Formats: sequence, C-alpha cells, structure tokens
Amino acid sequence: MRATRDKLLHAAKSLCTDFSSKKDPDTLMTHFSTTFQCTAYEHGLPILAPFLGRPFVGRDGVRDYFQIIASTLSFERMEFSEYIIDPEVQKVSVKGRAKFTWLSTEQSWDEIFTYVLDFDDDCKVTDYQVWADTGAAYLASRRQLGAS
Repeated sequence: MRATRDKLLHAAKSLCTDFSSKKDPDTLMTHFSTTFQCTAYEHGLPILAPFLGRPFVGRDGVRDYFQIIASTLSFERMEFSEYIIDPEVQKVSVKGRAKFTWLSTEQSWDEIFTYVLDFDDDCKVTDYQVWADTGAAYLASRRQLGAS
C-alpha cells in the first residue's frame, strides 16, 4: 500500500529533524529502508570532497556517508522548508539551509541545499540525494574560501 502524503511528510521531517539535531549515524539509519537497498548520493565531482559524486550503497554504505560527513563538516543553524511531496512516486523534495564548516581548515560558508528523498511503502528512505554548493566545500577544504 502506498504511503499517504501526510506519512511521507512526517517521515521526511523526522529525518531532517534528526540530521539537523546532529544525531549519530546509527540513529539516522533508523529512517532508511531495511527491505530495499538504499543509496546516498551527493551530486558533485568526487575530486572535490570525499562524500561527493559516488553512490554510497546499502545500509553500510549510507552509514559510511553520514560518518564521512560528520568527520569532515560541522554545521549550525540548519533548518528545512518548502517540502514538496509526491505520493504517486513516494518522493519528497526539501530545501535546507545551514552554516557549514570544513573541520580541518575551520573555514565556514552559508549554504542552501536540496534533498530528494525516495521512500518505500513503510515510509523508509530508499534513495537520499543531495544537491549543495560543492564549490564552497572544495574551497573551504583547501583554505581558499574568500580568497581573491
């Protein structure tokens, strides 16, 4: 049975709340499917950051993605808005914003990003995609953010 619009919205908001609350990867994994192979994919060139441009496949892969994010970046003031729910294809898109810091260089930037989340019939995420400012992340990693 297909998930309703309200259930999809609740599931998406729950994941976003846990992520913005800096929950650990194991807690985040409670939002992901155990019946379908799940994938995390952050769009961008793999050369720019260790979490970009490659699929993190399966529950272990998705957990690795969140661990890499946590060991590379910190963030503050993360908030989500403009949830777009399509119950026909069981997909939710959402806009996020936060101030990110590349941990090894301590360079920070404000960013607006987008998640697209696909869900199974149990309202668990099967595919997690992110579009973000990969250029700012790359420059921050090289301590060149704001350099002229």
